[in-house]
Amino acid sequence: MVDLRHIGKAYKVGDTNIEALRDISFSIGRGEYVAIMGPSGSGKSTILHILGILDTATSGTYLFEKYDITTLSDREQARIRNRHFGFIFQRFNLFSELSAMENVMLPMGYAGLSKPQRKERAGELLVEVGLENRMNHRPTMLSGGEQQRVAIARALSNGPDVILADEPTGNLSTDAGEEIIQLLETFHRRGVTIVMVTHNPSQAARTERIIQIKDGRLHSDTRQGGSR
Repeated sequence: MVDLRHIGKAYKVGDTNIEALRDISFSIGRGEYVAIMGPSGSGKSTILHILGILDTATSGTYLFEKYDITTLSDREQARIRNRHFGFIFQRFNLFSELSAMENVMLPMGYAGLSKPQRKERAGELLVEVGLENRMNHRPTMLSGGEQQRVAIARALSNGPDVILADEPTGNLSTDAGEEIIQLLETFHRRGVTIVMVTHNPSQAARTERIIQIKDGRLHSDTRQGGSR
């Protein structure tokens, strides 16, 4: 489903060339639940951004399904990103002026759904994540855990094949974080592919596979029991 081949990513800072990723190669199959781990600055989030077509590699090839992402136009990449990927971020990235319902509806507008369709789908998802009584609340009226649940509902709004989660419990209490992981496990059991960057070993241990990144390189790739 996802195939990274010899991916490199370099940044120019002044006269200095910084290599964030070096010769990264791995594949992720449909329905897998994968944790990406490594020290801060090792390149974990950069990999996630490349997987989600939020960033582009400097070298190498990225294949998603039948598409060679590295050869597509910006418009084609945006279409695939919106249709196939959902994103969950550590800082939630919700629009403060919009309600929970409106935040979840937003990606569906880009996908061309009518307003009644968007509203119905958003309501169903907010019920699924336990926010049936908070749909009209803005983010500032919600706890951190509730905001992240809105973000999960938003990530699922277009029925993505892959959820990319970047430290989804990093700003949450232990209890709220556990609720978020349980939600991810629920949607994984329904067949959604999940790739999660985390520093939390106990959360990583509940996935099916752990990819370790160190100094921008693939350090190890270990399959394990997982959550199913």
